[in-house]
Amino acid sequence: MIEALYNKGIRELADAAHGAGRLAAPTGSALRDSPMCGDRVRMDVELVDGRITALAHEVKGCLLCRASASLIGLHAVGSTPAEVERLRARMAAMLTAGEVSGMPEGADEIALFAPVQGYRSRHGCVMIAFEALTIALAAG
Repeated sequence: MIEALYNKGIRELADAAHGAGRLAAPTGSALRDSPMCGDRVRMDVELVDGRITALAHEVKGCLLCRASASLIGLHAVGSTPAEVERLRARMAAMLTAGEVSGMPEGADEIALFAPVQGYRSRHGCVMIAFEALTIALAAG
């Protein structure tokens, strides 16, 4: 079971750390941390004309948290806040109901998180990066 939860795709996504770092002058930034597990995510975004033109994140957290932030770093640039919300909603639906159909184009990596569905205590580890991004977008 643990091998499925921390599968090769999740490990590779976390290791790639797409978008890792900080932006010099973000239009929005947010820090979220989980007192339950200690995961901490800072998300910086730059919005221009309603689109994310740059995104960066700092993560101090588990493999699932790092992989989730990397997924966002891979797909959020060029998106509108509404498109990011659809990505977040797809991830939430997959975690709660196991639903992997109707994935946004280019976001096949969401399916890598399917084994997390059976571990409710780990859902927050996946969703905390999305929460930070949502707050950062609202601040931008």
